[in-house]
Amino acid sequence: MNETWSQNYNPLGNVFLSTAAAALPAIVLFYLLAVRRTAAWKAAIYAFLAAAVLALAVFRMPVHMLAGAVASGLTYGWWRIAWVVVAAVFVYEITVESGQFENLKQSIGQIADDPRLQALLIAFAFGALLEGAGGGGAPVAVTAAMMIGLGFPPFATALLCLLANSAPVAFGGLGNPIRTLTAVTGLPAADFSAMVGRILPLTTLVLPFWLIRMIADTADTLAVWPGLLVCGLTFGGIQFFWSNFMDESLVDILGGIGTLLVLAFFFRKVWKPARIWEAPNWKITTYTHRPALTFAQILKAWSPFLLLAIFVVVWGLPAVAKFLDQFSWKGPVPGLDHLVLRQPPAVVKAYAEPAVFDVSWLSTVGTGTFFSGLLTGPLLGPSIGRTMKVFIRTFSRLRFSIAAILAMLSLGYLTRYCGMDATLGLALSNTGVLFPLFGTLIGWIGVALSGTDAGSNALFGSLQMITANKLGLSPILMGAANSAGGVMGKMIAAQSLVIACAVTGQEGKEGLLFRAVAKHSLALAFLVGLLVLMYAYVFPGAIPSGHHFW
Repeated sequence: MNETWSQNYNPLGNVFLSTAAAALPAIVLFYLLAVRRTAAWKAAIYAFLAAAVLALAVFRMPVHMLAGAVASGLTYGWWRIAWVVVAAVFVYEITVESGQFENLKQSIGQIADDPRLQALLIAFAFGALLEGAGGGGAPVAVTAAMMIGLGFPPFATALLCLLANSAPVAFGGLGNPIRTLTAVTGLPAADFSAMVGRILPLTTLVLPFWLIRMIADTADTLAVWPGLLVCGLTFGGIQFFWSNFMDESLVDILGGIGTLLVLAFFFRKVWKPARIWEAPNWKITTYTHRPALTFAQILKAWSPFLLLAIFVVVWGLPAVAKFLDQFSWKGPVPGLDHLVLRQPPAVVKAYAEPAVFDVSWLSTVGTGTFFSGLLTGPLLGPSIGRTMKVFIRTFSRLRFSIAAILAMLSLGYLTRYCGMDATLGLALSNTGVLFPLFGTLIGWIGVALSGTDAGSNALFGSLQMITANKLGLSPILMGAANSAGGVMGKMIAAQSLVIACAVTGQEGKEGLLFRAVAKHSLALAFLVGLLVLMYAYVFPGAIPSGHHFW
């Protein structure tokens, strides 16, 4: 039980066959979602079972290690992902139950009646704030719930929220992906932060246009170009400045708040579209002719989400997180902790993978979100008993989504500990001069499989550094490319699809959603890859080295 086991990245003695075997679980997952249109929870379970069979039969992973990896994935999946989704939807349901959601919708409608502009305010700006504060499933869950309440159709809502959630992901969770890169490479967080902040703002300029073009034709998109340009410039500008000259922790929070304030002022005082866009069969509520809400009414209506944002931010503060972590239970996974050895060339030298059960029941952002819901209920009217009934109803409705998330996290942990992830990464690293492009796609694959940018950085950060050094490229650039490319994989990660469908009431349509969003995900990943190629060979002087914040 306590013997070490070394990962083998070419278990079949043929690189092509071994890579194909490692890719099979992802292929099964994507095939079931995109082609067969299988419900996500079933597709995730089938993909996990395929991975388990391959781990045992091809990669020769010991059974007890497989069991430990799955148990660890289930633990993380519940407390860090599924619990966040349940709690975020709970807050939304409380807002509806109390009757305050109508005023909340009107407060947004008073800023902009046009659904194109409402999408920028909610999915892009408010979503970035939530991503920066806690990440996980909260941004898509909360913003999708708000847009559904405004009258956006479910499928369009899911598309918009998934795409909008890509912009802030590399600095989500108070900069956790950047800190993860530093942890696995030993290189300065300031350099990684600055480099990511020199890649993503260029895509952020394009993203608002891309976002609206998903739901409107070219003419209707260009009709609101001033709003789209101000949105991209504001968020991209704050993202660039803070990541380069301050720190990585508050990039998204300040970017989201700043963009909300600038857009609210711009839409109310400076510019309005020539006409309100009306999409066929959309039933967007308009508020132009209603009496304006008072500040007190607006504050009350927004109080659930303001409380949620406050709790999420407070929960993420290092001092608070450290205190709350005292109540966590953490312990080594028996038969797995420091017994799985990653081997060169995936790492510089043999590295024993840690494996820890992390039952952070109080410090997880989901618990903070849950407490905000418990507090919101009595403040807005519903009793504690009624509030808890809403929570039980929410939990019951999301049970299949929870199953899908847990299966996906089990799959992600299994691919990491058996070495499938490194096999795929090494295959893409054999691309020579084009490695800046394909290295970016490694990050994209990592997030698509693991569901988190921090997870992709943990899996492939050291591989990026090693390969960059071998090829004479900047390890700072390629580590940042892993993170920046990874953000575009977030929208096709199975748990992201599950969350979007669960909140918009489309359980079982994850395959349709995957097919609709996958082309956007891949195209944006290639755009990031082209930017990384430019930095590698055209503008290498723009890559930070020994960077210090001012």
